[in-house]
Amino acid sequence: MPILPCHFRQRLLPLVVAIASGTAPFALAQNHDQTLGTVTVTAQQAATKVETPTIEIPQSVSTITREQMDKRGVSTVQRATNYTPGVYSNQIGASNRFDYLVLRGFSDGSLSNTFLDGLKLFGDTNSHSSLRVDPWFLDSIEVVKGPASVLYGQASPGGVVALNSKRPEFQSGGELRFRVGNNNQRSAAFDLTGPLGDEQRVAYRLVGIASAADTQFGPTEEERYAIAPSLTWDISDATSLTLDAYLQDEPEGGYHSGVPFDGAVEARNGRKISNNFFDGEEDYDAYERTQRMVGYAFEHRFNDDWIARQQLRYLNSDVTLNQVYGFGWTSPTSDKLTRYYSGSQESLDAWTVDNQLEANLSDGFIEHTVLAGVDYQQRDNDVSWPSGAFPSLNAFDPVYGAEPTAMYAPTNERHEMEQTGVYLQDQIALDNWRFTLGGRYDWVDIRNTNQDTDQASTLDDTQFSGRAGAVYLFENGVAPYLSYSTAFTPTSFVDADGDLLAPMEGEQWETGVKFQPNGSQNQYSASLFHISQENVATKEQPTDPYRAVGEIESQGIELEAHTQLTEALSLQAGYSFTDITYAKSDDGNEGNNAIYSPRHQIQLWAQYAFNDGWLSGADIGAGVRHYADIAADRANTQSVPDYTLVDATLGYDLGEVGLNGVDTRLNVSNLLDEDYVASCNSLEYCYFGAERGITASVHYRF
Repeated sequence: MPILPCHFRQRLLPLVVAIASGTAPFALAQNHDQTLGTVTVTAQQAATKVETPTIEIPQSVSTITREQMDKRGVSTVQRATNYTPGVYSNQIGASNRFDYLVLRGFSDGSLSNTFLDGLKLFGDTNSHSSLRVDPWFLDSIEVVKGPASVLYGQASPGGVVALNSKRPEFQSGGELRFRVGNNNQRSAAFDLTGPLGDEQRVAYRLVGIASAADTQFGPTEEERYAIAPSLTWDISDATSLTLDAYLQDEPEGGYHSGVPFDGAVEARNGRKISNNFFDGEEDYDAYERTQRMVGYAFEHRFNDDWIARQQLRYLNSDVTLNQVYGFGWTSPTSDKLTRYYSGSQESLDAWTVDNQLEANLSDGFIEHTVLAGVDYQQRDNDVSWPSGAFPSLNAFDPVYGAEPTAMYAPTNERHEMEQTGVYLQDQIALDNWRFTLGGRYDWVDIRNTNQDTDQASTLDDTQFSGRAGAVYLFENGVAPYLSYSTAFTPTSFVDADGDLLAPMEGEQWETGVKFQPNGSQNQYSASLFHISQENVATKEQPTDPYRAVGEIESQGIELEAHTQLTEALSLQAGYSFTDITYAKSDDGNEGNNAIYSPRHQIQLWAQYAFNDGWLSGADIGAGVRHYADIAADRANTQSVPDYTLVDATLGYDLGEVGLNGVDTRLNVSNLLDEDYVASCNSLEYCYFGAERGITASVHYRF
């Protein structure tokens, strides 16, 4: 009997890769008096773990700013990346339960390669315990494309996503936001910050949100409550400590299912399934998630050249799942879907700590920024998975209210993981050259235990990861670069002896050019890359044990531009070409394209601010996203039809009419209400894309 396909079936073959690029975007014009001066764009920490101008990093990095998130009205990290080249955000279509992100075509790590303030935002890819943070709590999002194991340990070769929290500020301020929209969307959010006491040594920040909405799928709903207090204490001029917490409760986790290709993309018996179709049962549908995080960040500067840091976080989550789902037609000509039941009770605990020592050294000829670190990660997840079966359901004329035909005792498992890593990185400045050299050694221990039988699948492994790159900075702002980097990714597949397979190993060659013309904010980048991933799980027959003999290859090009055409008009554009294939495989799919990866992606967003005249204070933005050539199954017998989506926004600063600090915004996603299939896991499981979404918001900043 199949288990819940929509989440678990990702594990059937870790996929892919995609394209690279990118410089971090510049901030768009925020007021009428802004001039177009040169801006040094700095990667916060994700690509190098130390502040580094993006143009000096020999790897593709893209940044989504707080302003961009506000203007586009995003409500999830997943949707915040819609206009980032090399990132596919529609892996599971309209579902918002998890932040699925396909980086350079790789979907195998989309739920476990997210980091919050430099520390892993733990999830368990072999369960439903994948955590997320509401974008309201974020100052920015960085996407590092390509392997990053040299700094983070186990990670997909597609890249990592780094979330940067809003932090306490020593200047008082705040913001209130109220939002409503179709599908009964409603939310209220606040953000308060400022100093405590007269000595200006302590600052606080308190951020919170309450939001809820219906979905386009039957009775399913989304509901979230979250709060994040933080406190920064400047103990001395050289020492600081930030304490933070993030508490989130989601009583309703929305929809997460799919329908067959025959019926969704192609007509079945003369009819197509509605993109509002619900294949479950309301009395047996639930996804509840509660997550708690507490931690600190400590920094001490011994002098201008030596800095020590330590970051620590404890994370806990509880998940309850109940879902009735369809999986395949009952017969070749039937209009009814076979239905199963899947449930889960999960409790996850995790610790992570990162110790760093940064040294800035110079002999007058060569400058070094050296980073040495030791980090440790631990995750324990207890899971209980019941299953069952339900009566079939007519997909074109559904009648609900069925009771289960069978319910089976749960499988009880414990998933344990420990990782200890030591790393060393040297960033070298020699005249106009910038070199980055890094190495890391990891000890990884993974143990998955069936608590009913006491049988365990284990992995005790060591891995070396590295990166080497060079950038040359021309005086006119052109910066060509070349880099080589590696990654390793443990899997959940077991061999004939019941042991976990050796981690997949990936390597990437990337070359490109970044360009920021002197005296301007404009930024452009172009990159070429080739990624290969070995030790991919594969088997010749469905009943055979897995072997780590497969290989995935991806190569492509990625273009990205952020340009301020005039003081009022800005433009962001991107193009990605991804050629990703199963280069070696025992399952008959060798040479085929991987699923979940558009071969072509085009993104274009334009923003215009009216700086004078009777429209002064207004701004308007519009975006177009195009996705083409998406394989619908691993055998490549079908493909998802190409689709193009249009988004738009309209804002107005009410300060122009005397309401200082107040602005309003209207956002529309999928403006033309395109009815489309976003992607497929197989011909049995395809995912409808999100219908038109409309939100109106009011912001008050003080």
